[in-house]
Amino acid sequence: MILQGHLNMDTVPAWFATGLQRLAQEDLLVDFSGVESVDSAAVSMLLGWERAAQHGERKLLVTRLPEDLLSLARLYGVDKLLPQQSI
Repeated sequence: MILQGHLNMDTVPAWFATGLQRLAQEDLLVDFSGVESVDSAAVSMLLGWERAAQHGERKLLVTRLPEDLLSLARLYGVDKLLPQQSI
């Protein structure tokens, strides 16, 4: 799944639901290369997907996490909870 645009409180709910549907069926690879900006909702989405993946015994793989997302995660002290980047 390739994310695009702005990940914020307006757009995250739809992306989150899509990710949860995919994780219910299979492992999920999420490419953040098309993301233009993020807010704290993006961090929450990623943590929610990670919890869902663990609960469903699925793998969540992420690539090209934006630096601003990583910076927010560090600020909130949850960077160690994010899925490890792959590829």
